[in-house]
Amino acid sequence: MTDASPRRLDDRNDVRVDHLLIAKMVEPNSRVLDVGCGDGALLQLLATERNVDARGIEISQAGVNECVARGLSVIQGDADTDLSGYPDDVFDYVILSQTLQATRCPKVVLENMLRIGRRAIVSFPNFGHWRIRTQLMFKGRMPITDSLSSPWYETQNIHFCTVRDFVALVDVLGARIEKAVAINHFGAPLRVTAPWWVWNMFGEQAVFVLSRK
Repeated sequence: MTDASPRRLDDRNDVRVDHLLIAKMVEPNSRVLDVGCGDGALLQLLATERNVDARGIEISQAGVNECVARGLSVIQGDADTDLSGYPDDVFDYVILSQTLQATRCPKVVLENMLRIGRRAIVSFPNFGHWRIRTQLMFKGRMPITDSLSSPWYETQNIHFCTVRDFVALVDVLGARIEKAVAINHFGAPLRVTAPWWVWNMFGEQAVFVLSRK
């Protein structure tokens, strides 16, 4: 007989590590908007594991089609222009997963996320990671890594940032960091009490939970 009991989030090895971290940060039964939701993998995880009211916005028609095929409520839209049309405080969480660096106006996008949601969750690749620094220093070319896999002339990423850059932007926004996790090359979280420079050097990606002060 097959065990039909659901797996705990900690036991899910078929899910992106940043998606698992985000799912653990979201309270069950919340109202969630996933901005730049791609194929809907994170939204589906949140719907099944956290029982959230899951909504999404995705710029590509192919991504919207995949989400709809999963049974998700997703519309086609652009984070840079369409978030301004949402009313204040309509969501508990607004999520931007590995998409911040692809937006034209990151600061405006984050401002809108903090306006329409009680909390904003942002994950992004850290351009300050030591592997990236090493490639720039010794090869003199734009780096290619697991999290930044496209060559510079084909990438959708236009605003790379480091962990320290993001923390500085949070200060500019006047927002509060409620929780933060940096993930190393092996997918393991770095020590929470480590200083920012350690996260900036050894964190391949980071996840932040923000709220308004």
